[in-house]
Amino acid sequence: MKVAVGSTNPVKINATKQAFAKVWPGKIWEIVGVEVASGVSSQPLSDEESLKGAKNRAKAAIKIAKADFGVGLEGGIHKTNGLWFDTGWAVVVDKKGTLGIGTSIRMQSPPSMMKYVKKGMELGDIDDMFFGKKNTKHKQGHFGLMSKGVLMRKEAYQHGVISALVRFLQPRLFEK
Repeated sequence: MKVAVGSTNPVKINATKQAFAKVWPGKIWEIVGVEVASGVSSQPLSDEESLKGAKNRAKAAIKIAKADFGVGLEGGIHKTNGLWFDTGWAVVVDKKGTLGIGTSIRMQSPPSMMKYVKKGMELGDIDDMFFGKKNTKHKQGHFGLMSKGVLMRKEAYQHGVISALVRFLQPRLFEK
């Protein structure tokens, strides 16, 4: 079975690969990454915008790759009670158009970083600047940097994809 991830980011592809392998360990999965537009800003600043980007990526990926499933992962920042939190939204769509939706964990984003987000910078670039590294969004990501490697971006996205797959594991519970 073929799964198309709406990104060529190796973190997102590997998270998807591990999620599908955990949920359906007996199946052979062909996981491919395809470059698609999210249709949202490069740094989404709400859950609504991040979810829209993940949906757009999943729907475009399944169509372009003619896959059995499309997966969209979109990181974003959301404000709650005056605090900003980084999270990743996951959307899985099948050939019938059924959507499964999940999220990764949420981690507070420090005010020192948020002042740069508010100036229009993407969190991944800010992480690179603050931690003196390059291209961290394709590696450990914000979660990995902030937790000193205890929780990596790939693990967080893997949990998001698994939570989106619940829709396909328990379909009768989602019937109207």
